[in-house]
Amino acid sequence: MNLQVDLRSQVAVLTGGAGVLCAAMAQALAKNGARIALLDLREETATAVAQEIAAGGGLAIGLGVDVLDKKSLIAARERVMSEFGRVDILINGAGGNMPKATTGAERSFFDLAAEDIKKVFDLNFMGTFLPTQVFGEVMVAQKKGNIINISSMAAYTPLTRTVAYSAAKAAVENLTKWLAVHFNQEYSREIRVNAIAPGFLLTEQNRYLLTDALSGEYTERGKAILQATPMARYGEAEDLVGAVLFLCSDAARFVNGVSLPIDGAFSAYSGV
Repeated sequence: MNLQVDLRSQVAVLTGGAGVLCAAMAQALAKNGARIALLDLREETATAVAQEIAAGGGLAIGLGVDVLDKKSLIAARERVMSEFGRVDILINGAGGNMPKATTGAERSFFDLAAEDIKKVFDLNFMGTFLPTQVFGEVMVAQKKGNIINISSMAAYTPLTRTVAYSAAKAAVENLTKWLAVHFNQEYSREIRVNAIAPGFLLTEQNRYLLTDALSGEYTERGKAILQATPMARYGEAEDLVGAVLFLCSDAARFVNGVSLPIDGAFSAYSGV
């Protein structure tokens, strides 16, 4: 990704920072000058990503954090402020689905356990809400900041089988708009809250739905997704980077309260 923006004065915090998608975003932000704090349950992996950034000339730290534990988030904020002194960008990348919250041949809607639905909803919605509370306080004190949430195509039209994930991402979409208005009206007109809505990327979290574990071939669901995506391919982590850099830059200074689809025209295609 060759897009260049000047982020040399910026500090970026990414939750889910050890994941493939956020790691790619962090690398791009660092290459454009931002100092990086990677927050993830997997502290060792977050630290490894931070070390990769450092090896490339960037400045980054990896922290073990539970995004559903406010005390854990506050401790992370204290560390970030100690290391970097400010927070300019928050990317709420923690999220995902789980098989037990997904319907299928082995699990009907009526078999879904409430606790599994709650786990997925909490990870995606509360895992966005709580970090925004904690790091948003710094932005309010600074009177400036930039928050990017991770929505999904599932937020626009609920996907079959992924009941909890679709509902949670729809909630994130609504929360993004609400936060944009609230922060501007109550705290500062220089705080922006937007989202990106990725189309289908083949990740470890959805691989069980899209590929056959034995043959590695696409499942019928996987084939249907490609047929419904005019660009006829799955997205890659690097495909998200340009949109993130744009939203973090002054070029997007009047872009607020929107969700940007990055989906190979999936959301534009009617099927005919």
